[in-house]
Amino acid sequence: MTHSVIATLTDQEIVKAILDRDTYITKEFLYRKCYPLFKAIYDKYYTDCETCFELINEIYAYIMIPQKNTGISKLAAFGFRCTLTMWLKVVAENYCHQLYARRMEIDRDSDVGSDRKMPDDDSLTENTHRLDMEDVRKILNMMPNQRYRKLIEYRYVDDKTNEETAMLLAVTMPNYYNMHKRAKAQYCEVLRKEGLL
Repeated sequence: MTHSVIATLTDQEIVKAILDRDTYITKEFLYRKCYPLFKAIYDKYYTDCETCFELINEIYAYIMIPQKNTGISKLAAFGFRCTLTMWLKVVAENYCHQLYARRMEIDRDSDVGSDRKMPDDDSLTENTHRLDMEDVRKILNMMPNQRYRKLIEYRYVDDKTNEETAMLLAVTMPNYYNMHKRAKAQYCEVLRKEGLL
């Protein structure tokens, strides 16, 4: 089978193959044919994913796991009232919106009871420059999220502006500011654990 085989299949055949766990059709359709769609969503919307492939994995799980109230997966419930690609676009965007709303709710809840003040950008830059570069690299490597690591590196080690950092990370400014807040919190947590803040 080649990529052209996907082009000859109907949406119903593709859905059936994915539901039947056909690895080849699933990879060809979701990870190859729909990659540009998912990449555009990944670049435009908030996710905690480090790569577009990680986002595709999350969307795959999201559409395949049976829902609690019906016992039927989102993909199995797809009614073919639009194209499969259009449906995936809507589902992926809604997923990102829900993820963002949940993240904002968690951030609000954690801000309410927090007695730790987040350092401002200038003091964080000053703290970072005060450290030996080898220590900075070790601390950055202790951060679990690679995108947050790169953001901190560009912004506080390389002294890039917010706009330059957003451009280097290929994210919109609203997404950048949300990502920046979480990256800064993760970086400060590592600094606190190491007794450097």
